[in-house]
Amino acid sequence: MKKRHYKASILIGFITLCSCTSGLDWNYSDYSSSNSTGSTSNGSSSSAGTSLTGMDDLSTYTIEINKTALEEEENIPASESDTYYEDYVENYTPTNTITITYNGTSASCSGSVDGVSVAINGADVTVTSTAKNIKYVLSGTTTDGSFKMASGDDNKKFELELDGVNITNNDGPALNIQVGKRCYIVAKDGTTNTFTDGTSYTSSTEDQKATIFSEGELLFSGSGTISVYANSKAGIVSDDYVFFRPNTNIYVKSTAGNGIKGNDGLIIKGGVINVETSAAASKALSSDGYTLIEGGRTTAITTGTGAYEDNEVSGCAALKSDSLFTMTGGELNLKSTGSGGKGLSADQEVNVSGGTIKVITTGSTYKYGSDDSKAKGIKADGNLTISGGTVYVRANGGSGSEGIETKSKLYISGGTTKVYAYDDGINSSSDMYISGGEIFSFGLNNDGLDSNGNMYISGGTTIAYGTSSPETGIDVNSESNKVLYITGGIVVGIGGTINSPSSTSNSQPIVTYSGNISSGSSVSLKSGDSTLLNFEMARDYSSATFMLSAPGMTSGSSYSLYNGTSLISTLTASYTSSSSIGGGMSGRFGGW
Repeated sequence: MKKRHYKASILIGFITLCSCTSGLDWNYSDYSSSNSTGSTSNGSSSSAGTSLTGMDDLSTYTIEINKTALEEEENIPASESDTYYEDYVENYTPTNTITITYNGTSASCSGSVDGVSVAINGADVTVTSTAKNIKYVLSGTTTDGSFKMASGDDNKKFELELDGVNITNNDGPALNIQVGKRCYIVAKDGTTNTFTDGTSYTSSTEDQKATIFSEGELLFSGSGTISVYANSKAGIVSDDYVFFRPNTNIYVKSTAGNGIKGNDGLIIKGGVINVETSAAASKALSSDGYTLIEGGRTTAITTGTGAYEDNEVSGCAALKSDSLFTMTGGELNLKSTGSGGKGLSADQEVNVSGGTIKVITTGSTYKYGSDDSKAKGIKADGNLTISGGTVYVRANGGSGSEGIETKSKLYISGGTTKVYAYDDGINSSSDMYISGGEIFSFGLNNDGLDSNGNMYISGGTTIAYGTSSPETGIDVNSESNKVLYITGGIVVGIGGTINSPSSTSNSQPIVTYSGNISSGSSVSLKSGDSTLLNFEMARDYSSATFMLSAPGMTSGSSYSLYNGTSLISTLTASYTSSSSIGGGMSGRFGGW
């Protein structure tokens, strides 16, 4: 069995974190940082007047099943040296065709090929083959039937064309591929194809893990539609990898298990993919190996609660990747509403360089005895890198609901990242690096940005809201002698306390202000007639401390802080804040 192991280079930049503020009122108004040097999505310097808008999107965007087809262009690999050459049916040439037609509780077969045996029992069709280059065409409807490719060492890869077929199997999978070779599933243009499994499976002699199950690679193409209804197990499962191409249109609804799972990998080149699961601790999209998303529109929704299974607590996840998660393009929409549910959960690294990710989690913490599973928007056990694209996260469940969390290091060097969370907006258990991009992080009851290591800000635009003391807008673990370094970029941290930036020869100075500013107010920092930064307040503060920094500021110089057209205060820039307090709650790991 030929395996694929996708490797992606990690674009490393410097990233910034923010901390918490007080008050529970919040609103996502547009904000901007104008007439100042910002950063483009790749971290390079941009012209003055960089504008950040659309913060209200965080409270208003929705995630729903959307089956509307996309018009996508596609390049077919022409060279056998291409990694995915063999995964394209265009590079597979069938020489013989066998047609299976279903009719109620019976089925018929046309076509005869040496080395291919077709056995029909009612509407249950079993094919055993030692022949190469065969295409099987399925059409018609059965209320109690199936299609099975029997196993065998001589089995070869094959094409399965869906020509308007509707298969319901009352006691097992609808499509059961017991062949460890490539299966090209092609939904013929203009056709509607539906597969439903039974509420229980009778066979115990072979793997049968899903309504559509294959021992080998499952490779989906064609612009017809495929709908899968899973009542006993998962929707679509491959013991190798699952591969989706542009212009596919697939809907999976699973009530008892996962939605789509690839044992070795999940690859989405394009297409429209919609998945819904409702079982406890289920995963809408799941890969025991790597996950790669390059295009298309993928929507995954879970509504189940957490569960205690295999001696551990587990929550649902709209997308779960046991290895590297990489996204370079397309749309990924993830929603989890049950207790302990997560949007994107990865056991290793998360790398986003393009495309759009939108996440909503609304569940509270799932508890079983002394164990629990907290709801998270995006969680990575390894490093988390955002170098491009757009990432929106709204995690507004109960305590412990964090927007973005990594149990390692965080790197943001480009793109747009907007987060609203009940707990920390963005949290890392190690160092954070911000060197570019546009970042808005809002922690309703905790920190905006929370680094349990050092924090390095060298570029981009960062605005972070936290709650009251001892939480803060930008929080570093000063109890463990960790330090905030600001050497560039626009930085706004608002909360109950201030972490003191390091005073080094290449530091960018800051100004600080303590007072009351209401939600919707337009706040600007000016040097004479020049506006260094400008933003619109996203929440009310009865008392808060502001830390502001922008390129061009010099230590010892005076700057004017305005609320609209009214001068609030004249502030003197310095490398450290005399009112600074150490970082947050005893340096605990946020959400741990």
